Amino acid sequence: MGPLVHHVFFWLKNPKSETDKKQLIEGIKTLKSIPEVEDIHVGIPASTEKRDVVDNSFSVTEMLTFLSEADEAIYQAHPIHLKFVENNQHLWDKVLVYDSKSII
Repeated sequence: MGPLVHHVFFWLKNPKSETDKKQLIEGIKTLKSIPEVEDIHVGIPASTEKRDVVDNSFSVTEMLTFLSEADEAIYQAHPIHLKFVENNQHLWDKVLVYDSKSII
């Protein structure tokens, strides 16, 4: 099996707060130091064409890749990840996670 992609979308409680957004982004960046994280993308909504299939209502997104589901499970329990959640969960109103496993 191929790698696992862990894609997380955050909606901030105060979406207009640049301070809150910056804190969340800085927190997400700490996750790249977890050894099981192969790659990381941190982003904000792009100014692409508005279409019915595009949801750009989120504030910040992270996309992490892992070599396996076992590595993603280690990440979930890793102290750096747990500290990230503890230090930043007060910032978000909603979180959605999409995990997918490569089939090609």
